[in-house]
Amino acid sequence: MRRISAALAAITIAFSPAAYADAVQTAHGLSAFGDLKYPPDFEHFEYVNPDAPKGGSIRTTSVLAGQTFDSLNGYILKGDPADGLTEPYNLIFDSLMVAAKDEPDAVYALVATHAEFIPGGEWITFQLREDAIFADGSAITAEDVAYSFKLLKEKGHPAYRLSLRDVEKAEALSPTRVKYTFRADAPKRDLPMMVATLPIFSKAYYSENDFTESSLDIPLSSGPYKVGRIDRNLSITFERRDDYWGKDLPVNAGRWNLDKITFEYFRDQEAAFEALTAGKLDLREEFSSKFWGTRYDFPALEKGDVIKDAIPDNRPAGTQGYWFNTRRDKFADPRVREAIALAFDFEWSNKTLFYGLYHRTDSFFENAPFEASGKPTEGEVALLEPFRGKVPDGVFGEAYVPPKTDATGRNRRNIRKAMKLLDDAGWELVEGKRVKDGKPFEIEFLDDSSAFARITGPYIENIKKLGIDARMREVDRPQYQRRQESFDFDIVTARFSLSLTPGPELLNFFSSEAADNDGSFNLAGIKDPVVDALIEKAIAADNREDMETALRALDRVLREGRYWVSQWSKGSHTLAWWDRYGRPETKPAYARGVLETWWAK
Repeated sequence: MRRISAALAAITIAFSPAAYADAVQTAHGLSAFGDLKYPPDFEHFEYVNPDAPKGGSIRTTSVLAGQTFDSLNGYILKGDPADGLTEPYNLIFDSLMVAAKDEPDAVYALVATHAEFIPGGEWITFQLREDAIFADGSAITAEDVAYSFKLLKEKGHPAYRLSLRDVEKAEALSPTRVKYTFRADAPKRDLPMMVATLPIFSKAYYSENDFTESSLDIPLSSGPYKVGRIDRNLSITFERRDDYWGKDLPVNAGRWNLDKITFEYFRDQEAAFEALTAGKLDLREEFSSKFWGTRYDFPALEKGDVIKDAIPDNRPAGTQGYWFNTRRDKFADPRVREAIALAFDFEWSNKTLFYGLYHRTDSFFENAPFEASGKPTEGEVALLEPFRGKVPDGVFGEAYVPPKTDATGRNRRNIRKAMKLLDDAGWELVEGKRVKDGKPFEIEFLDDSSAFARITGPYIENIKKLGIDARMREVDRPQYQRRQESFDFDIVTARFSLSLTPGPELLNFFSSEAADNDGSFNLAGIKDPVVDALIEKAIAADNREDMETALRALDRVLREGRYWVSQWSKGSHTLAWWDRYGRPETKPAYARGVLETWWAK
C-alpha cells in the first residue's frame, strides 16, 4: 500500500523568506503523525462502492440509544439533540475536511481544497472551494468558518470549549481563505485535524438565530442531507439533497446513497424489537444480549428475509461502567470504591444474563493498542517514576484487573475482601448497616431506563450484603440528562469511546479542569495532577510509540484510582436488517459504515 507523507519533521531553525516559503507544506489531507493512505489524486475511499445506486430509504433506531429528542442543535449543552446531527453521522453540516474511516486519524479535503502549514508550526491555512455552498445557494466563506469556530469555543458544548483551548483564533484572510492560529506553547499534533473537522455554520443564519437555544427550527445547512419530517420524540427523517454541492468529490464517492434516513425513537427495547419483526424498522443494532440470545428466531429471519450478523468493530471498545461521583464525600476514599466494585459479579452476569456474549472491560482504553497490561515497560516506568509516592504502589506492578469469580453467584471471597476494605475506611458495621460519623451509607444508582434493572438489581443485592443501603432510581430522560450534566448523582452508567489517536479529547474525560465543568465527560470528578501531567504527555507526543506509552501509563494510574465499576464490551456490532440493502465488500475498519456506505437494492 502506497503511503503519502503529509508532513515533514518539525522545523526549528530561522528561515530566510525563500527558505520559509520552501518550508510551508501543501496537503490534500492531514494526520497526526504525517502518514496518509490516499494520494492527492485518489478517486474514492476503499471501503465504498463508487457505483452504488442512489435511492431507497432506511428506518432504524436511534444510534445514540436515546428515547426522546427536542433539539436540532447537537453542539450545545442545552436540549436533547436528534440523531444524525453530530458524530457518528453528521448528515447536514459539512467541514473543511472529513475523516477516512479506515485510518486511525487521517482527514481529507471536503470544503477545503487543501491546507498549508509548517509541520509543528503555530498556524494552518485552508483554501476553500469556490463552489461550496449552503442549502440556500449562498457561498460557504472563510467568514462562516471563522464564525463557526468562535461559536463553538465561546458558546458550544463544554467538550468543544475545552478541546479548543489551545486554538487562539480563526480569521478570514479572503472570502476563500481561512487561517487558524495555535497557542505558541501548546502541543500542535492534533490541532490541525481538530479544526479541519469542525462543523461549518452559516454566519448569516446564526446572526439572526440564537445558537445557544435548544430548538426544532431547521437550521441552514450544507451537507448531503436536509431535515425532512419531524415527529417530536418519535422520529426524524433526513432527505438526501440532489443539489448537494459536494456529491461528486472523491471523499463522497459511493457515500450517502440512501434517499431517506429515518431514526425512530422507542421507550423500551420490546417496542423497538417488535417494530423490526413487523417490518416497521429496516435495521436495528441490538444492544441487549438477552434479546440477541433468545429473541432472534422469528419467521422472517428463518426464511432469510431478515439477516442477522455480528460485524467486526475494530475501534477501541471504550469505557463502559458504573461511574462513581467522587465529588461526594462517601466516594472520596478509593478503598470504598474498590469495595463496592468487588460486589459486582461479572462472571455470573455474563453467564446468566448475557449468554456469554461479552468479556469484562479491564482498561479505560479497552481493545486499543494503548491498553496497559502486565508490568510497566521501561518507557512507562520512565514516565511514572517522577510520581512515585504520589500514586499507589500498584501503578508500578501488574496492571489492575478486577478479580474473577466462579460464576455461581456466591462471590464470597470478593465480598469478604470488600467488607475489610470498608472497615479499614472507617465505615463501621452497626446492626448490619454501615455507618460513619453517625451517617448511614446510602447509594442511589440513577438511570433513565429500566433496561439495566436486570443487571443492576442483582448487583444492588450484593452491595446490600456489605451493609450499604443501595437502590436504583429511574427518572425521565430530560431529568436524567440534567442531573448527569450537573453531576447530581451517586452512580450512573455511561460508555465513552476514544479515538485511536486520543488528543485534547482526553481533557474532557479525565482532567481536573473538566471535573468542574458542567456537561463535561469527567463524570467521576477525577482531580489528579498526575493524571493531568500524563494527559499532557500523551497530547504532546510526536510519534505513535511515545503516545501509546503515555496512554498506557495513564491507564495504570486511572485503574488504580478505582473510579468506576468496569462493565463489559464486545468487538462487534450485532445487527439485524431486512434483506433490502447492498453493502461494499470492504467494511470501514473504524466505523459501522451502514448509513454511510450501504445502498437500497
